[in-house]
Amino acid sequence: MKTLINFCLVLFITIQIQAQEKTIYGKVFDNSNYPLPGATVLVKNSNNGTNTDFDGKYQIKAKTTDTLVFAYIGYITKEIIVGKSNVITVTLKEDVSKLDEVVVVAYGTTTRKSYTASVSQIKRQKRKAYHNKLAGQIQSTPVQALSGKAAGVQINNNSGNAGTNSRILIRGLSSISQNKKPLVVVDGIVSNYDNLGSINPNNIKNIDVLKDASATSLYGSRASHGVIIISTKNTLQTIENPLYIVDGVPIKKEHNYIIESISETDIDSKTEYKGTEAKKKFGKIAKNGCIVITTNQGNFRILNNESYAVIDENNFERTTLSPLSTFSIDVDKASYSNVRRMINNGEYIESDAVKIEEMVNYFDYNYPQPTGEHPFSISTEVAKTPWNKDTKIVKIGLQGKTYNNKELPPSNLTFLIDVSGSMSSQNKLPLLKSAFKLLVNQLREQDKVSIVVYAGAAGVVLEPTSGKKKEKILSALDNLNAGGSTAGGQGIQLAYKLAEKHFNNNGNNRVILATDGDFNVGASSDKDMQKLIEEKRESGVFLSVLGFGYGNYKDSKLEILADKGNGNHAYIDNMQEAQKVFGKEFGGTLFTIAKDVKIQIEFNPSKVQAYRLIGYENRMLTDEDFVDDTKDAGELGSGHTVTALYEVIPVGVKSEYLKDVADLKYTQSQISRSYTNELFTVKFRYKKPDGDKSVEMLHVQKDGVQEASKDLKFASSVALFGMQLRQSKYHNKSKIGDVINMAESGRGEDKDGYRAEFIRLVSTYQNL
Repeated sequence: MKTLINFCLVLFITIQIQAQEKTIYGKVFDNSNYPLPGATVLVKNSNNGTNTDFDGKYQIKAKTTDTLVFAYIGYITKEIIVGKSNVITVTLKEDVSKLDEVVVVAYGTTTRKSYTASVSQIKRQKRKAYHNKLAGQIQSTPVQALSGKAAGVQINNNSGNAGTNSRILIRGLSSISQNKKPLVVVDGIVSNYDNLGSINPNNIKNIDVLKDASATSLYGSRASHGVIIISTKNTLQTIENPLYIVDGVPIKKEHNYIIESISETDIDSKTEYKGTEAKKKFGKIAKNGCIVITTNQGNFRILNNESYAVIDENNFERTTLSPLSTFSIDVDKASYSNVRRMINNGEYIESDAVKIEEMVNYFDYNYPQPTGEHPFSISTEVAKTPWNKDTKIVKIGLQGKTYNNKELPPSNLTFLIDVSGSMSSQNKLPLLKSAFKLLVNQLREQDKVSIVVYAGAAGVVLEPTSGKKKEKILSALDNLNAGGSTAGGQGIQLAYKLAEKHFNNNGNNRVILATDGDFNVGASSDKDMQKLIEEKRESGVFLSVLGFGYGNYKDSKLEILADKGNGNHAYIDNMQEAQKVFGKEFGGTLFTIAKDVKIQIEFNPSKVQAYRLIGYENRMLTDEDFVDDTKDAGELGSGHTVTALYEVIPVGVKSEYLKDVADLKYTQSQISRSYTNELFTVKFRYKKPDGDKSVEMLHVQKDGVQEASKDLKFASSVALFGMQLRQSKYHNKSKIGDVINMAESGRGEDKDGYRAEFIRLVSTYQNL
């Protein structure tokens, strides 16, 4: 009896305690009155906490006497006593004065002091968009199919019968109450959530689950609690496995669920292309046909929102009217690995993504090491053009002096890493961390590494640390997670500030930026980035830019940052490429031997009727820029090679590419007869890495045609493939087979196998 009384007493007290708790609702805003997704809301001195959703909303159970703590990285934490109200809305102010004192650890927050001593962390819920294909896993009902198959999806079955009275939670118990249900879309039509269990499982093709940003970006605030997309076998399709282009954007195969989410009311027009018509209009990627959809929503572009600078192909220039050709060197190689990624994924290749000079320069060529006072050697070669019997091809090659890693000066490196929500994909932040470990493992004791990260704000993860303490650096990398918006401008400011603070006057000072380039907070446009980086390069800190991922990859922005920041740009699509950039080309990636390198070629009008530079369209300079030491140009790193190709039309050759020009009234062209044995003269200007005055070199090419070397054959094959991808008017109706044959004849020794990989890549494209 006594035991029963005690039990009842405990039960009564428990009920009284529970009765004092209530559910608090509200929103968290920043000082610009925009919602803050992912802000932390905690009951002080307890483990009870939650995060705001994409719209800044939260709900949490608390007592009237409890204190709620609202926190977000880069903002001043606020505490509020619950009291009698059930609704608490909070505005957090940006903590600008302490922004660079924030340390991010495992995407929680702590102070510098606690980071160097015992770390006390407030964990933030990891937020990432999730898309899980469940085709072939359909159970007795769609609800049961979701159970245990999709991360972040929980099924609460109240009756014990599968699919009956079940409640689906797509964001966790802490952020969804009993009456919050995910949006259900069946064959593009929003359906009743309560009818989910009645769908015939045998008629289901696949089920997709979306949450967080990926859900709201497609369906708006009504999808703030997630989306369940069901595609049935009844969906009509007149073309089997077509290429879809929605609002001008090709949709990848793995994102075809977006097509099934478009309802008929969203579509303004829908056009089908079949057979040769599709292939002619959209290329080999549309060999099965193409369906072009124009919507009235404008929100279906989210999954392929890449940007590339527009390229206007270089045309032939008449030597009598324009004898000089001037451009900045380009050691960037991002275009080749990016195109490789597109081909390997079976994607449509945008012509502006194809930069022929970057494809050619991806490969090494057998140029001699410099022996004189200059840090690079110059080589030239002339042969018959493989794709046009009436023209000649000219190859100009630079070879930068190669230094062993032990010979390189001490490095002051600042890793600037994008940890925003867009970097959560496996081919972004996880690949990035693995790539940087390759670099860290090569560092010496005299090298220093700092790490700055940015998402909604920027923070310092690691103060300058000796390369001897590799475990500490690797641990800081391992603790990084993705989430939040992308304040790239703030990140660049903070990284340069840190690099300048620890500047090594006798060493190599460099920021290494790793990102997909999708900046969306603060200074973010291409123009903003150019202005910012032009200011920062005056500090003497160089810049390397590494691109990762796809779908929202901003090549144009990263190209500007690298070009204007005295640096180079690479795209890392796999660990093989990471090994090439950070392993094989370690010195060239980190150590600049010459800056502002410019090339000017003067063609002899008595030998050359016209010429065109193949590629380098975004690197062209005016003739006056060549002698202007204030004009920025490209940088050359240790061991780097640079190759430029020209196609020239000899004097006396009739060509369809040259149109008649009217005679000049006031200008008479006088062709010198003193240099009848010269084809062209090459001039080079460069500055030392710490210099302001340029040095000039000269190289003369005699007239004559040689048998093309293996290097020239291979470089020509890469250039021809680039022209074909760009649908250039100058590839002279050549075929993919011509590229393969030319590449095979020029493969040579190929110690690292990169040329063999190119041949396989072209063969893959041929079979698409």
